[in-house]
Amino acid sequence: MAGNGTNCERETAFACRLAGFDSVRIAPIWDVMAGDVRFGDFQLLCLPGGFMDGDDLGAARAGANRVRHACIADGEIRLWDELRAFVDAGHLILGICNGFQLLVKLGLLPGLDGQQAQCVSLTHNASGRFENRWVHLSVDTKSPCVFTRGLNHLELPVRHGEGKLMVPDAELGQALEDKHLLTLRYAGAEDGLPTEIYPANPNGSPGGAAALCDSSGRIFGLMPHPEAFVHRTHHPRWTRLSDLPEEGAGLAVFRNARDFLQGDCV
Repeated sequence: MAGNGTNCERETAFACRLAGFDSVRIAPIWDVMAGDVRFGDFQLLCLPGGFMDGDDLGAARAGANRVRHACIADGEIRLWDELRAFVDAGHLILGICNGFQLLVKLGLLPGLDGQQAQCVSLTHNASGRFENRWVHLSVDTKSPCVFTRGLNHLELPVRHGEGKLMVPDAELGQALEDKHLLTLRYAGAEDGLPTEIYPANPNGSPGGAAALCDSSGRIFGLMPHPEAFVHRTHHPRWTRLSDLPEEGAGLAVFRNARDFLQGDCV
């Protein structure tokens, strides 16, 4: 679902096609609100990166309010109810950067115990500025996340000004740790260990948190951009790294989603 300032929808759609999805559609939110596109016709909903509504009121806040309160077509069905039905049907949601911010503000992440209200936040980078750089990420292999199965390390670009994940409640923070829902963490390039040190951690996220999934593992949000590294030539050092695989590391995120929906993973 795109529109109102998102700007990575074409790259995200391309990554889905490259991963093996047969039916991919870029759907502006206004087409969804008009009833021309229904969530129930698909199995994977991607919320791409960008600057939704110019990040007015904070990243994705205006977009979250729209999803929560807008109605579809004749006004009998709320967009939020349509989205909840999509989740309840067991489908997948991937939120990238601005899409991650949207999932957090909607309360779909972390969504513990069926909670549907916002309980964590993605706030301004500790550096106080927009960060555009490549980062190393360690993967929690115990996470239930569908999208990161079989992965233990990723290198991806980040492009954001509000990516610092804040969990205000210590009890909630411990629950996220215990359930392994903090799926990705910014890591040092040399040791691969989670870090809070800039610039390896571009936003100052405590514990190096770079992503979050729900308990089912079917809803996943991350600040780095997997769709921006699906071929070796996307890497800034591709001409110097002779052992770089043909496929970019980000493609595995989309391929895992495809495999899960095809029943290749249990």
